[in-house]
Amino acid sequence: MQALVAASSLLDGLDERTRHARLSALGVVIDWLALQPGDTWQERWDASGANDSARSDWRRLVTRGARRDEDHFGSALALLISSDVLRPSVGFLLTSPTPRRLTASLAASRDLDGFATLMTALEATGVSIGTSHPATTRIAAIVAAKGGGVFDVTVGDCIEVLQIAKAAFADGHYNSPFFYQLLHSIGVFSDDAPPTIRLFNTAGKRSVEDLVDRYPINCRAVRDLLVDYLHEREARLDHSTMRALSANLANVFWRDLEIHHPGISSLHLTTEVKTAWKQRLIEQSTRTGTVRLGAMEILSSVRAFYLDINEWAHDDPARWGPWAAPSPIRYAEISHKKNRDRRKSTMDQRTRERLSELPSLARSAEAERRDAAQRLNIASGTGPGETFRVAGETLVRSSHGGRAVTHVWAQDPDTAQRRDLTLEEHWAFWAWAAIEVLRHTGVRIEELGELSHHDMIEYRLPDTGEVVPLLHVAPSKTDVERLLVISPELADVLSAIICRVRGENQTVPLVLAYDEHERTWLAPMPLLFQRRFGAEHRPIGPQAIRDLLGRVVERTGITGRDGKALRYSPHDFRRMFITDAILHGMPPHIAQLIAGHRDLNVTMGYKAVYPEEVINGHRAFIARRRALRPSSEYRVPSEEEWEEFLGHFERRKVSLGTCGRSYATPCIHEHSCIRCPLLRPDPRQRSRLVEIEVNLGSRIDEAIREGWSGESEGLEVSLAATREKLATMDEIAARQTEDHLDTPGFARTAVRVVTTPPRPEQSEPSSTPTATLN
Repeated sequence: MQALVAASSLLDGLDERTRHARLSALGVVIDWLALQPGDTWQERWDASGANDSARSDWRRLVTRGARRDEDHFGSALALLISSDVLRPSVGFLLTSPTPRRLTASLAASRDLDGFATLMTALEATGVSIGTSHPATTRIAAIVAAKGGGVFDVTVGDCIEVLQIAKAAFADGHYNSPFFYQLLHSIGVFSDDAPPTIRLFNTAGKRSVEDLVDRYPINCRAVRDLLVDYLHEREARLDHSTMRALSANLANVFWRDLEIHHPGISSLHLTTEVKTAWKQRLIEQSTRTGTVRLGAMEILSSVRAFYLDINEWAHDDPARWGPWAAPSPIRYAEISHKKNRDRRKSTMDQRTRERLSELPSLARSAEAERRDAAQRLNIASGTGPGETFRVAGETLVRSSHGGRAVTHVWAQDPDTAQRRDLTLEEHWAFWAWAAIEVLRHTGVRIEELGELSHHDMIEYRLPDTGEVVPLLHVAPSKTDVERLLVISPELADVLSAIICRVRGENQTVPLVLAYDEHERTWLAPMPLLFQRRFGAEHRPIGPQAIRDLLGRVVERTGITGRDGKALRYSPHDFRRMFITDAILHGMPPHIAQLIAGHRDLNVTMGYKAVYPEEVINGHRAFIARRRALRPSSEYRVPSEEEWEEFLGHFERRKVSLGTCGRSYATPCIHEHSCIRCPLLRPDPRQRSRLVEIEVNLGSRIDEAIREGWSGESEGLEVSLAATREKLATMDEIAARQTEDHLDTPGFARTAVRVVTTPPRPEQSEPSSTPTATLN
């Protein structure tokens, strides 16, 4: 056997001294194994206890305390493994400092083509050596322990490796699933294998019985009652809510009663029992700092539990009747009015502070995105060790010693701090994208993460063919889907996102996302907010969005009235969107539909209160609405009303661009488009606007010569507005050409086109649009 291993090609190319040292070490290891009990070399290895000594050093077993040169023992073991004489356990290979260079040894002796394919895929990912080395080591450990080659690895082998690594490295080191992504990308697994091993790392949904049995309830009858009750509620609640409700009822309520009142078995509580329980709840909530919100939520859950059972007892007295009992919680004890008023006041102040600073935040995010992209572009064209200057900074392109990397690094010559410019550009882009989408749509954070390429729809007007872009928002909290009109600014953002995430075949990659609320994996979708992670694409989750917002706010330096930094949460943008929309004249019931609220009062609760307009604005609007709009207003529109609605969008086109005023609102500037802030100028009409600017300058000169002070003052206002429109034109043109030269228009990025066919004169009007896939 020693002669067979010695003839291995692994010893080729070594100098005579190194070859002799490794063969000598090989002889020592074989002699040691020969002393172990067993009929085969594998049995002797297993009996030696080396697999169990991985965290110490198996070489101490070979030397038995004698002074020997142990440096080549690892190479000797690699020779035995590569020749398939020994197959150590996966745990040994992952945790032992030897054998060294196992990947290269297996590639040279066992599966040259398989490891070559693996290395080609690894180079394409462009990950760092800190990610690639553990991945190849894990794959080599599986091949060494299980036999065969790279393409013989199974999903079960990968799961075993992760479990061993998780137990061996409790600090999280070495637990990356990148090796699974790599194997999946080269087609090692079957077609039904999951694209990510994260599917096996999530807890998933737990049954109602498991949720209740988390707590040791002594009374079996009450335990079964809680299970039946939660089964009744299960269809209307997501899994996260079910977990919280089961904890409130089974643990905080009933388990606490059993601890302090042993033997209790009835929902009929005496005054002393229920008073003592509520007192303990208030004391516990006070210690945790949630006396108002936490305790109120638990009291509401217990009261609903009693009231539901009492109501269901009328329909099914045999099941629920024996448990019907008076609720220990009175309605006055769960009145949220004071809490709602306090929360409303706090949220209004929060919204007012942040709404005034929102333009500054948006400008800062846009500037940071441009600077980061410019830094990355210039650094990419700079050689290693060369100095470059961009955005007021002087940096030196870092050298990687000839290693192929996809990230561009630079170093500050003054502080010697290294910066990952690729990662900085990644952060800057997605922070800008999140801010723009949130502030232009007001969607919830979970809805933002679920936006996909399929949600971009074109609606074509039947008469003119003009495109009205729409954004479909999937059902989330209220299970109500809705369509939002996409503004030109939002269309530019969505186009930039799509251009960024598109793959080599010009399609948006499918991403597997995990629903934290339902504890389930969703079907693969072409999500807009996604990123490449190693060899797979992953969604950008809610916590990542919050971290990106925090980075931008920190760099912007926005502070509140107390001088402390303002913190923007994703839901703040939703409140600001609703507040800004209603303040600019959007009827509250329309804002309710756009926000996806079931109750108008919820929408008005999101809107920050501005005292001067609460009385004079909202009440006046309600009065006008009651006077002008009959109760039958929610009906199928007539032909005249429908034509008037479509005509509004046709009449928005003016000589200098497009008017952005809302439907059924008059022009408040008497068609003086130059001064109107709602005009979105068309960059193609720049020459016309320059001509107007020159003409205004001449007229101002004439007015000054003739002494027409009033005339010159008005012309100055128009001239300032004209120059502002020119600047806006330049910004729009820059967004379309500077950052993403191949950015398509909305017609090329939308997936669906919705059209309404012309209505025959004698036929009944159709209210159902037809949808076609583009």
